[in-house]
Amino acid sequence: MKKRDFLKKSAILASSTAVMPSILLACKTEAKNNPKPPTNTKRLRTAHIGVGNMGAEDLRDIASHQKVDVMVLCDVDANNLAAAKKLHPKAKTYTDYRVMLNEMALEIDAVIVSTPDHTHAPASLMAMNMDKAVYCQKPLTHYVSEAREMKKIAEERGLVTQMGIQVHSFYDYKLATLLIQSGIIGKVHTVRAWSPKNWGYDGAEPVGQDPVPETLDWNLWLGTSSERPYKENVYHPGNWRKLMDYGCGTLGDMGVHIFDTPYNALALDVPMTIKNECRAPNGFGYPENNVVTYEFPGTAYTADTLKWVWYDGPGAPQLHEDLRLPGAMENSGTKNQDGNSGKDDVKDKISLETKQTEQGQLPEQGAMFIGEKGRLLLPHFMELPKKIVNGEYVDISAEIAEMEKIHNMGKPIRNYASEGPKHYHQFVDACLGTDECTAPFSYASRLTETILLGVIAGRFPNETLHWDSANAKFAEAEANQYLGGDYRTF
Repeated sequence: MKKRDFLKKSAILASSTAVMPSILLACKTEAKNNPKPPTNTKRLRTAHIGVGNMGAEDLRDIASHQKVDVMVLCDVDANNLAAAKKLHPKAKTYTDYRVMLNEMALEIDAVIVSTPDHTHAPASLMAMNMDKAVYCQKPLTHYVSEAREMKKIAEERGLVTQMGIQVHSFYDYKLATLLIQSGIIGKVHTVRAWSPKNWGYDGAEPVGQDPVPETLDWNLWLGTSSERPYKENVYHPGNWRKLMDYGCGTLGDMGVHIFDTPYNALALDVPMTIKNECRAPNGFGYPENNVVTYEFPGTAYTADTLKWVWYDGPGAPQLHEDLRLPGAMENSGTKNQDGNSGKDDVKDKISLETKQTEQGQLPEQGAMFIGEKGRLLLPHFMELPKKIVNGEYVDISAEIAEMEKIHNMGKPIRNYASEGPKHYHQFVDACLGTDECTAPFSYASRLTETILLGVIAGRFPNETLHWDSANAKFAEAEANQYLGGDYRTF
């Protein structure tokens, strides 16, 4: 089935009793007659699709809220399902999310989607069209067209939604947003962000096939993606992020987290142009190294336009004057010009050891805002942002204290175990009517679209793509085929 047909048909799913294709089971008549049952304002009944790895963490943190009742667990891997069932023995279990949603529609209020990326939209859209609140892991979708559809449905139906970017609710990221918007470095003209993680694969596509484990339903794992033979340790459970059919590479994993704060702080929309410097596409895995340059239209917090450069993969980021830290050695006679972007990017890669010597102790992952009055470094994660002016760190303790007082932020807590659940609990409380989500699909869809445009640009190395946001298409027609994809009937 074509993706566009799936989206169209899923949009009428909750009110239709017609026989649907096997990709989506039709809602039962009783669900149709009561398409939007009132949420129990005292308890939230949840269904969890994907309960292994990150899904297990999502389940743990959602269930840690005192007003949550875990009703249903769904996973294509029997081992994951058994482990989750031990923790929630009263919950019903399923392997097929379509069957689960169809049968349990009247017994759940919210759905948590923690599957590989290619299943995010199919599962979420089915739940949303049953008027269920949805918490979906990042990146929101695998395709740009899906992100736009999820935003549309959420807004039309007035649903509570949240994308799983837990750090969005952490102190340091909220602080950096407030500092930037207060004008601490003036209007920002450049952002450089990086992660040396490698969710790419430059090798050859594997040949042959291995026996599918008895505990895995391979057909359901593939879901809407193209059919291919199972290979041990290639797809499930851990390497799917590297592969074009299922994940979105490092950009779609760490990029979502590290993009989030600058993107939010600068109130950005989607970019106008995108260029990815990477190897030629191999049709199977994402490049192991990417340098993606975006140009965004200006906002109240930026110059007339904003340049954004993302580096990922081994050795990232590449050496650049914008990233030089206080105490770094002079390089090639150039001087740091805070508030002014460096000249041309230096393309040759250097070792991490050399980089730390020449640039100071640059955080392994993070982002640098470059503005008219200095720079702001935001490490990833659980570290305070740091201001740099004229090659020196500047004390901003007074500004931080002011933000803490004005916005009632309290003091930072450096404990992921206590801080991580906050983003989940915000979703639960929003479902119960006592809070609002800070990463709803209205926001998450734009952030995800930006990420995915960079992923698509990787199919056209070193070529600048021009994005027409109003019409949701590239000026370069050949790139438009990657905005969506065919959905397999399974």
